[in-house]
Amino acid sequence: MRRPKGIKTKKSVAKRFKITATGKVMRARAGRRHLLQGKSPSRRRSLGKSVQVHPTDVYRIKQSLPFSH
Repeated sequence: MRRPKGIKTKKSVAKRFKITATGKVMRARAGRRHLLQGKSPSRRRSLGKSVQVHPTDVYRIKQSLPFSH
């Protein structure tokens, strides 16, 4: 059995997170999939914006995205 060459991007992580030009890791907010009628309009608007990932998780995410930083 042949071993794969090089390193690979974790595609599940690549779909969930984006790394900005300055190196910040951004994520989407949770809670925007369903039951939106019960949420206020301002809350729905804020759920559409992306936020920065907590600093404790940044290292692991960047390790899974080897070609983005």
